[in-house]
Amino acid sequence: MAKKGLFVGLVTLDFVYLATAAPSNNQKVVALDYTVTAGGPATNAAVAFSHLGNQATLLGVVGNHPITHLIQADLGSYQIAIADLAPNHPEPPPVSSIIITKDTGDRAVISLNATKAQIPIERIPADILQGVDIVLIDGHQMEIGCAIAQIAQTKNIPVVLDGGSWKPGLEKLLPFVDYAICSANFYPPNCHQSEDLIAYLSSIGISHIAITHGEKPIQYCTKGDSGYLDVPKISVVDTLGAGDIFHGAFCHYILEQNLIDTMKAATNIAAHSCQFFGTRRWMNS
Repeated sequence: MAKKGLFVGLVTLDFVYLATAAPSNNQKVVALDYTVTAGGPATNAAVAFSHLGNQATLLGVVGNHPITHLIQADLGSYQIAIADLAPNHPEPPPVSSIIITKDTGDRAVISLNATKAQIPIERIPADILQGVDIVLIDGHQMEIGCAIAQIAQTKNIPVVLDGGSWKPGLEKLLPFVDYAICSANFYPPNCHQSEDLIAYLSSIGISHIAITHGEKPIQYCTKGDSGYLDVPKISVVDTLGAGDIFHGAFCHYILEQNLIDTMKAATNIAAHSCQFFGTRRWMNS
């Protein structure tokens, strides 16, 4: 049965290029391939969640600049409902330029996050959580995310944190998180290694924690049970958005399975996506 997910956070327009190498100073490079899509952690997770047969709503800032039509068209093709927090915002959306190195799948990114378009909680649609089964928050709309997480808790809707990196204000959000899925670069103040992070999140009351380390095993802690989960060995083409896709798949499977089985399934999908250029082509294979 299809589930309904709410994905809260950053919406960008991504220009992604495949090249033999990123350019050095004063160098021009001709791309081998390119793609243009909507991007951002919550956005890519919503697309993956929808692809797995669910209904996804994206809560973020899109606005009405001419290039936002590219975002709307891309998300419309994947049946993503957009709940725009600032539909009359005239400025262009954050645009990311990304270069993927052909032989390694490594990425170089220059982008703008949502710091210039922070929206007050008064803009949250009154019925945004109606019928929602799960919420994912990426922290780029901090005030909005905190408010949504608090409401979700009162409705017994599980909240998943995409912890890509530490952001000021997350200390207010964390008490309302059920599943903290963090990268190896997610370090709250005074946390210097994975064990510090697990202890910190556990002390807040988060009982399900996972820390991803790229191609290395995922470290997890769930209700006192801890360990490592191996990541599939693949031939990497492009790692862009793999973490976001993992989070979208996680939101799909966690509604039906335990944490460890969910991570296994989500890891397989994320690994599969790394064998294709861009954040969309894996879905056509």
